[in-house]
Amino acid sequence: MNPIRVAIAGASGRMGRMLIDAALKDESVALAAAFDRPDSPFIGRDVGEFAGVASGVAVGGDATAAIASADCVIDFTRPEGTLAHLAHAVRLSKSMVIGTTGFDAAGKATIAEAARRVPVVFAPNMAVGVNAVFRLLDVAARILAEGYDVEVIEAHHRFKVDAPSGTALRMGEVVARALGRDLTECAIYGREGVTGERNAETIGFSTIRGGDVVGDHTVLFAGIGERIEITHKSGSRMPYALGALRAARFLVGRTPGLFDMQDVLGLR
Repeated sequence: MNPIRVAIAGASGRMGRMLIDAALKDESVALAAAFDRPDSPFIGRDVGEFAGVASGVAVGGDATAAIASADCVIDFTRPEGTLAHLAHAVRLSKSMVIGTTGFDAAGKATIAEAARRVPVVFAPNMAVGVNAVFRLLDVAARILAEGYDVEVIEAHHRFKVDAPSGTALRMGEVVARALGRDLTECAIYGREGVTGERNAETIGFSTIRGGDVVGDHTVLFAGIGERIEITHKSGSRMPYALGALRAARFLVGRTPGLFDMQDVLGLR
């Protein structure tokens, strides 16, 4: 099989650099392009600088040209940028892997509509380990459906701009679905003051931001006399990059549709 040609958005960002590093080391992937904002100081520089090698691929500022040169675009940028890149991908009939978080309902609807025309993997966390945790949470929630309060605690670096994280929200969604609840109705995002006794039907979220924490997530099932904690801790962003490349390979030959990492990993 010929390597899949990928274009990476946000080339100079933390995830963009990690994706470039992973792509350059993966023989099943060919780095067709990497692009950034037109005003980025990295425009024109070899993307291999981020990985300490020479790649022959320069950071570009033209998203349309970059996406046109690839089979699949991988995007971990910001919602507004991702949606603009998605519009290019649809127009050019290219598949897309979206790891960006922080979309509102309208943004998610736009992605779903685009997936009717091109194949898209859209997931809040591409790491294989995190997606294994999603499955474990579904099982645990069904077993611990009575007598246990559920809290989701997440920590990320000081630069993360959305809260709770997309991964934390997905964890809450998995648990809520297993319990037959609607997360939009039962979620509690932080507490302050005299809150009264805890409502047993709620799912609480606590957010920590600081330092260079890549991403820690814990779901706590708190019962009387015992606590069960399911935790995932990321030591680097590489698992996200490797998962994204796996998602790109999954899309090869796919018809239009909206997929997530559960589909990629065959966990449906």
